[in-house]
Amino acid sequence: MSFRNLAACAASLLALSTAQAAELPKTSALSLETGGAMPAEQQALAFDHADLKFKILPDQKAIEGEATLTFTAKAALKTLVLDFDRVFAISKLTVDGKAATWTNPEGRMTIKLPKPVAGGKSVTVVITYAGAPLEAKRAPWDGGFVWSKTESGEPWIATAVQGDGCDIFWPCIDYPMGEPKLVDLHITVPAPLVAPANGVFKGMTEKDGWRTYNWRTKNPNTYAIALDVGPYEELSGTYKSRFGDTVPMAFWYLKGNAEKAKGLFAEFGPMLDFYEQMIGPYPFRDEKMGVVETPHLGMEHQTINAYGNKYKKEIYGFDWLLQHEFAHEWFGNQLTNTDNDDMWLHEGYGSYMQPLMSQWLNGDMEYMARLNKMRVDTKNRFPIVSGKQLKEDDVYNGDRGPGNDIYYKAANMLHTLRQLLGDEAFFKITRIAVYGTPDPKPGNFTPRYLGTKDYIKIVNQVTGKDYGWFFDVYLYEAQLPDLVQTREGGDLVLTWKAPKDKPFPLPVEVKVGDRLVTLPMADGTGRVTVGAAAPVIVDPASKILRRQPYLEEYQVWNKAQEDAAKAAEEAKKKAEAEKK
Repeated sequence: MSFRNLAACAASLLALSTAQAAELPKTSALSLETGGAMPAEQQALAFDHADLKFKILPDQKAIEGEATLTFTAKAALKTLVLDFDRVFAISKLTVDGKAATWTNPEGRMTIKLPKPVAGGKSVTVVITYAGAPLEAKRAPWDGGFVWSKTESGEPWIATAVQGDGCDIFWPCIDYPMGEPKLVDLHITVPAPLVAPANGVFKGMTEKDGWRTYNWRTKNPNTYAIALDVGPYEELSGTYKSRFGDTVPMAFWYLKGNAEKAKGLFAEFGPMLDFYEQMIGPYPFRDEKMGVVETPHLGMEHQTINAYGNKYKKEIYGFDWLLQHEFAHEWFGNQLTNTDNDDMWLHEGYGSYMQPLMSQWLNGDMEYMARLNKMRVDTKNRFPIVSGKQLKEDDVYNGDRGPGNDIYYKAANMLHTLRQLLGDEAFFKITRIAVYGTPDPKPGNFTPRYLGTKDYIKIVNQVTGKDYGWFFDVYLYEAQLPDLVQTREGGDLVLTWKAPKDKPFPLPVEVKVGDRLVTLPMADGTGRVTVGAAAPVIVDPASKILRRQPYLEEYQVWNKAQEDAAKAAEEAKKKAEAEKK
């Protein structure tokens, strides 16, 4: 590949003085956002192919890039609109081989096509660029590049852009439904560094002290395209699937971590077997199950999941971080939400997989223990689903959106749904949601988009009943339903009180002495004669996610403790600063 224009462009950028560099465009608020309402010009595009070339310059914390993007117009186009951080200097831009004009004042690039493109026709844009991409301060909680070094001083680099989007380092359509059908990656790094990436390895070439690694992947989430660079060594193996075929497995780890890496790699096969048994075929079996050790905690990068949990041992017998990110191959990459407002489909299911695997391995005690910890950490401040198109930060930021409730509350909701419907219906619903078929087999499904309303339709179709009331309360209301208990003579009377007095006919089990009684609660109320029986336990198997005042009292107390500790730490720092 030729980087002449790129090198000249990068050299001019990197030669700037500190004062001049301060005047360069900064990443805009628009580029720091991802999702929301997609522009009409982008809705009119089918993203066919992205051929992406990157040259990584660790010493300068900069990259040189060339993106060749091919689209099919769904309707007639006069302009092409892409999301791309304005910090990059563009040295060349062509459309179907002809120079084109463009503007990019706020991180949304508008390209004037040399001639209109008719509906059904393809168009290819090539953008050559260079610059210093946004640097992450707290990856993966914020987006950007992580420019790190190993203990031995070698470059260790990663991208983590779920929070801010693909446009942080390549021109793309920064929306959940902006997935390209095919992506080729050509990553050039200083030798002898290694650059594992998404999909299938297509070979490496080395010349003049530089290595270029070539990869190809199909239907990736835009934020799942990842660059990882380091002095990696590789563990590889093959998983023999319960479907009769095999899946390649690979783990790229830092030199010096071989023994710890072998221990983690031993979890790959059992983890695959769990998912294939409980959910269905690994979606990207013709590519690989890939994991790479990163300087940040982790992220679900399709077929090259980031792992930075430092090989910690935990009481449940498997690495939760590895297992959670791997869950997103099904819930995030195979099934992709239509909008960020539906992110619980990724994170709720992804979180439910940890207690589910604990149950699969060791039984109910660990399953319930994990769910209880999630229940304690649920905030119930905002609905999980708003019913509006949302930007990613409006979902993950707990100060103005559901935040961690899309993980923890949604996981407990799925537990309640499973108890209500039974395993056969619950997992059938899950398979249809993920694969589009109740009987997935390798080769009979493709990646798909799904929204909350689509999921509810699947539940209703499988059960033959309308469960809209269930999701209306758990997903579209912030507060949990309250099960009010009163005594009338020798009777225990139960009444569901849902937010806004919405109907909530969820059956409730009551243990009365040695008897287990199920109250249908068809009209939201139920009655059972208990007399002097003991014990009387409502929902003895903890099947139902509901309001628990004692948990609310604990949460208030715990927050006060945390605030006091934080204030004491700040006071200590202030006192130390004054002494200096």
